[in-house]
Amino acid sequence: MLPYIKVKNLGKSYGKNEIIRDLSLDINSGEVIVFKGPSGIGKSTLLRSLTYLEPFQKGSIEVGNYVLNANLDRRKERETIRAVRTQLGFVFQFFNLFPHLTVIENLTLAPIQVLRKSKEEALEDAQKLLKKVGLEEKANFHPEQLSGGQRQRVGIARALAMKPKAILFDEPTSSLDPEMKGEIVRAMSDLASEGMTMLIVTHEPAVVEGIASRIVSFGAGLEVLSDSAR
Repeated sequence: MLPYIKVKNLGKSYGKNEIIRDLSLDINSGEVIVFKGPSGIGKSTLLRSLTYLEPFQKGSIEVGNYVLNANLDRRKERETIRAVRTQLGFVFQFFNLFPHLTVIENLTLAPIQVLRKSKEEALEDAQKLLKKVGLEEKANFHPEQLSGGQRQRVGIARALAMKPKAILFDEPTSSLDPEMKGEIVRAMSDLASEGMTMLIVTHEPAVVEGIASRIVSFGAGLEVLSDSAR
């Protein structure tokens, strides 16, 4: 089976500060991979590089049939970047919901604007996703009216609204209290059972290791210290 995501000799620096040093990594469809390691070594930067939210200076990233090369021209490769971002959903540590939009509007915005879905189709899909994460009664609430766990479940539903092939989770439980962490892990476990490919960055590996099919431990420069299946 060919890997769905291939990271080849990836290098990322901020000025003279090298964050990612010559990283190569293959990710297969259906894998749930937990990335663990000390804070500040570049785990979140790796996720952001996969979607080119963070440009990188060396190497390449393949996502399905699309290739992102180092130092690419954003204008010339705009469609490639958009295609990759459509395939890779992103769930952020601090939710990144639009505060001025309702929950249902947060879910329908990108499908309408990016996927060109009709408003009716986007609404129907969004309602199904809110039911999936147990928040159908919160459709017309604004993010500030929700708990942290509820906002993160909205974030998961919003990522799913784009029908991604994989979802990237950047510290999905770190801002939550213990009970709310359980809500999110259950939602992620359901996705894993459905075969969703997931890459999870965390400094709390014990919280999510139970759903992992593979654990990658990083050292400085994202040197792979261990890479083990479970």
